[in-house]
Amino acid sequence: MADRNHSTLTEFILAGLTDKPELQLPLFLLFLGIYLFTVLGNLDMIILILLSSHLHTPMYFFLSSLSFIDLCYSTVITPKMLVNFVTKKNVISYQECMTQLYFFLAFVISECHMLAAMAYDRYVAICNPLLYNVTMSYQVCSWMVGGVYGMGFIGAAISTLCMLRVVFCNANIINHYFCDRFPLMELACSSTYVNEIVLLCLSAFNIFIPTLTILGSYIFIIASILLIKSTEGRFKAFSTCSSHFSAVSVFFGSLAFMYLQPFSVTSKEKGKVSSVFYTTIVPMLNPMIYSLRNRDVKLALNKLFQNKFHV
Repeated sequence: MADRNHSTLTEFILAGLTDKPELQLPLFLLFLGIYLFTVLGNLDMIILILLSSHLHTPMYFFLSSLSFIDLCYSTVITPKMLVNFVTKKNVISYQECMTQLYFFLAFVISECHMLAAMAYDRYVAICNPLLYNVTMSYQVCSWMVGGVYGMGFIGAAISTLCMLRVVFCNANIINHYFCDRFPLMELACSSTYVNEIVLLCLSAFNIFIPTLTILGSYIFIIASILLIKSTEGRFKAFSTCSSHFSAVSVFFGSLAFMYLQPFSVTSKEKGKVSSVFYTTIVPMLNPMIYSLRNRDVKLALNKLFQNKFHV
């Protein structure tokens, strides 16, 4: 006999992004292309940073970690999403659903704090360049990355354990393309009050704290840039900051729209669209925004190609 503290369901059905048959194939091809571009872009960045000795700096150490996180949480979500476009009924077991939820939350929370760590790194580099090597030593960077992953996996564990307390009875169609907390709580036949409180608290912490860190860092960075006498230097620095800030805005904006509002007023369709941004679009854009437009990265690519052709 099933324990009353556990779900009686053994599987769920993922509804997907749309139920219109004519959109299934175009969306499959679109998201397959996005996923392939995401995998290649982030893998290339990780390998390039590992192979290029002049990129072994704190900035690129954080960038390689960001690429790894993007690669992981995109892989947690997108393959199952692609299956939904080519099957009539996309079934996912209860255990698989909770596993997907855990790893998705672990990596998305890690991304929030990794972006904050990267902003702090740029703040130290621009505002305190003489102390940069001491402040951002290899040991300090390692501890920061370890802390980022620690907060991600601990936060995910808390949320997933709360979800495991929820009882699911008859309804098993998740109105989403992956196992997320809001769509799952809509199916609960037990109280989700504790889950809602925990979700809002964790979301506030993992969104507000990194956002404040990033904003504070950018304020000091911009103040320092305004002191640069060269117009060209100021424009170049502002251009770089605006690119970074636009990516951060899309990621945190879509997260805030999804999670920083009461459960009862969450729009299902808008929630899906918002989720697409931070689960598929941002991981694809990050290699370009943070790295491929960077002069050091282009130099490293040229050196690798030259070495390959000379061998």
